[in-house]
Amino acid sequence: MASTTIPRQTQVWRDPRAIALLMAASLTTMANATISPALPGLERLFGEDPNAGMLVRLLVPAPSISVAIFAPFAGLVADRYGRRRMLLAGVVLFVIAGCAGLFLPDLPTVFASRLVLGLAVALIMTAQTALIGDYFTGDERSALSGIQISARNFGGLVFISLAGWFAAISPRLPFVIYGVAAVFLPLMWKVIVDPQRTSSAPHACLEESSSDPSSWSLVFALLVLLQAVTNMIFFVMPTQLSFFFAVAGCSSPVMTGSALGILMLSGGSLALLYGRVQRAIGYAAVFALGYGVMALGFVLLALAATPLAWFVAAAAIGAGYALVSPSFVTLALELAPIRRRGAAGGVLAASVFIGQFCSPLLSTPLVATYGYEGLFYITSSLAAAMAGAAVLRAAALRLGGLSCLRGIYGKR
Repeated sequence: MASTTIPRQTQVWRDPRAIALLMAASLTTMANATISPALPGLERLFGEDPNAGMLVRLLVPAPSISVAIFAPFAGLVADRYGRRRMLLAGVVLFVIAGCAGLFLPDLPTVFASRLVLGLAVALIMTAQTALIGDYFTGDERSALSGIQISARNFGGLVFISLAGWFAAISPRLPFVIYGVAAVFLPLMWKVIVDPQRTSSAPHACLEESSSDPSSWSLVFALLVLLQAVTNMIFFVMPTQLSFFFAVAGCSSPVMTGSALGILMLSGGSLALLYGRVQRAIGYAAVFALGYGVMALGFVLLALAATPLAWFVAAAAIGAGYALVSPSFVTLALELAPIRRRGAAGGVLAASVFIGQFCSPLLSTPLVATYGYEGLFYITSSLAAAMAGAAVLRAAALRLGGLSCLRGIYGKR
């Protein structure tokens, strides 16, 4: 078995289409957080605007709002008119809208450009997810789904670090980082093509389910809901961690940046192994393990009182998220019919950003009522419940014998 799996993983790395899709994946993380280090400077720069305090803080989540609104519609367009044109158009729009903050004259127009940037991200994420399903199957698809999480984490770490240096020079300068997408465009233009739409489902039962919308849409809807909840849990870290450190008496940008850096590094590193882990233990066990590790991380945050323990907790949460996150893409692509992969990718992308957007709306009242320890315990309990459900699912699959659902969720 080892001799058959290793070449498949190396083949993904060698495929220029995979490289182009990983480049696209790295852009999605860049969209929101790249300008975070520049926010205080932007507030000072546009201080004459009476709404500066509010608008500046909305610059980071603004793209998420657009992705949540437009991604499902982008999926329908991708299914009708093709993925290539959507991906290339999204990258071009990403460069234009992302870099617009360099020269736009006032804060409202900068905010509008961030909304347009979200539309670009919706186009990119939708097309990229559908193309992964079009180009790759089986182990290669699982491996690439894990690698793209690494690309997002490591790309985010590099881009945010660069933004910090650029923001020290000028609050407008971090907007130039969005121009990196223009460097990726030639390779995408060369290697990304719309494949012929022929049925290539690896399992007969999947082919049958793809032909009947009612046989896959309910499971897909549950998967989308689970991904939204997962991202809502995970986004507690970037939205609440700095305030938690302030209450604990360790507030500093370095402390928060270090913890989030460890979060991304641990997640990005473990995601590289996702394909091997998934093949070894199956989807249900991956969910159980990932949510269990996240639950332990949040418990440690609630109990710990030292920076080292907080860093370990951040690493655990990042690792757990990296284990479960790729499964949403691979499962959705296996569930959705070939002609509906664009729509599935769009809805999947929207669920990520809906979860991120809802996270502070739900977690902030919990902090006001129960404090940060209470928030972490509640979050841990939710993750533990999801891990328990996955354990029950894995046990049911083992007892149920061979079936179509085992083929989708169980150990291959």
